[in-house]
Amino acid sequence: MNPNDPTPEPLDDAVDVLAGDYVLGTLSAATRREVEARMQREPALRAAVEAWEQRLHPLVALAEPVEPSPALWQRIEASVAAKPASRSAQAGTSSRAGWWNNVSLWRGLAGAGFAAAALVAAVLVTQVQAPPATQFMVVLVAPQDKSPGWVIQTAAGSRQLSLTPLGRITVPSDKALQFWTKADGWSGPVSLGLVTPGQTLQVPLDKLPPLEANQLFELTLEPANGSPIDRPTGPIQFIGRAVKML
Repeated sequence: MNPNDPTPEPLDDAVDVLAGDYVLGTLSAATRREVEARMQREPALRAAVEAWEQRLHPLVALAEPVEPSPALWQRIEASVAAKPASRSAQAGTSSRAGWWNNVSLWRGLAGAGFAAAALVAAVLVTQVQAPPATQFMVVLVAPQDKSPGWVIQTAAGSRQLSLTPLGRITVPSDKALQFWTKADGWSGPVSLGLVTPGQTLQVPLDKLPPLEANQLFELTLEPANGSPIDRPTGPIQFIGRAVKML
């Protein structure tokens, strides 16, 4: 953040969700332009976007290094070059716009293994058409410091989701991590099973309604055999909401 900026106002949920969608690249081009304009005059929104960028940086670990084809870069460069001059002027005054439109940066990030998430967002932002790889995505963060710990993904049309760790965490020997989800219209949370730290979990969803945008997911610390009731009983370790990848 710029040290000369005024102190941001307390962040509300709507601003935080908008910032998360902006960084993930799920907004339309028109909405992205609106967000970029608002960041010029709203320190709270600008701070939220910067915080989301820092949270999602560990997604680098999700994929092996991938070298995009020359044809893909030509399409991205052509799309960036075709932006109106007014957008270019805004990019010059907005560090965020420059961050997204820097083709050299995307080359470096893709070569470093960021293709699983950041390149998907770059393709969406520059309106390069590609077959959809993910229908929903959730980043589960620690409620204390908002550090990302797990990523949830579902393949388009699939009735299965994967829970992937971004690092290793320590769980007491007499405790276990339990995976929960709850959509807005549900009467209560539903357990998706126990989670082994450091291991990817594949969860079939045949007995649940279709996933929804904004659906809640969380990991709680429970007794070794799981919660004794049909609700979480222990503290939340990681939490997040589903974002639909258009």
